Amino acid sequence: MTTRSSSPLPEDLRVFLAVIRKSSFAAAARDLGVSPAFISKRLRILEQTLQARLLHRNTRSIALTEAGEKTKRWATRFLDEMDDFVGELTTVRNVPRGLLHICSSFGFGRNHVAPAVAQLSSTYPELEVRLDVFDRVVDIVAEGFDLEIRVGDDLPGHHIGRKLACNQRVLCATPAYLQKRGLPKTISELGHHDCLVIKERSNPFGLWRLSNVEGEEVVRVGSKLSSNNGEIVLQWALNDLGIILRSLWDVQPLLEEGRLVRVLPEYTQSANVWAVYPTRLADSAKLRVCVEFLQRYFNMTLLGN
Repeated sequence: MTTRSSSPLPEDLRVFLAVIRKSSFAAAARDLGVSPAFISKRLRILEQTLQARLLHRNTRSIALTEAGEKTKRWATRFLDEMDDFVGELTTVRNVPRGLLHICSSFGFGRNHVAPAVAQLSSTYPELEVRLDVFDRVVDIVAEGFDLEIRVGDDLPGHHIGRKLACNQRVLCATPAYLQKRGLPKTISELGHHDCLVIKERSNPFGLWRLSNVEGEEVVRVGSKLSSNNGEIVLQWALNDLGIILRSLWDVQPLLEEGRLVRVLPEYTQSANVWAVYPTRLADSAKLRVCVEFLQRYFNMTLLGN
């Protein structure tokens, strides 16, 4: 047993208007790429749904009944509004607009995400961006964020992530510090040096995970000086106070100038840049455009590609 719909289907209305426009079942069928039998069936269903005869038909012509005239006016208006609605919805999916709430860590957010967001805002003037920076773990759903930009590969498993740029942290110190304290030859010797530690979010304090061609090793380092701000720790290192573990793109100019020297250069720490978000990119134009923009931006500014 079948149940008749109380409202006509949009496609049946399109068939009806095509028949009127072409004044022929066969011509309407050719125009829509279907068979004349399909046209007849859909019109019969439409008439049954509306409980009204819409067409006067004979072998030579097609004429509208009074109900058909009303249906034509109503169907034309309805389908035009439907097309406008679909077009508007498509625009919403493809043109970024509205508020985008982003969060990141203190140092990276200030030095790298902030200028990227400024360019994003200039590129998409209908987008309103708010950037908040923290030194703690952020629950982006509970706290209402659309996107988190984070450094490090310890991603939350319940969110979606896209890598924006590859990054490695490296060990380095000033020539003056190394002349005074000696150059470490093995990773275990780091425990006997002044290591300047950055306390960021939930990262284990005083534990450095470092990798070389043979795999990963964990070393516990001690420090008289630590901070939750990477710029402060970098300044301490430049003042000859110890060894730091810092992103290569932040210290590369200092290494080239000779103000810092790589320590145990065979060891690095993976610290890629990620975009983390709670919803699929396909569901939000503003989120998708932002992530794609940041991916291009960081690959140009951080990696020089």
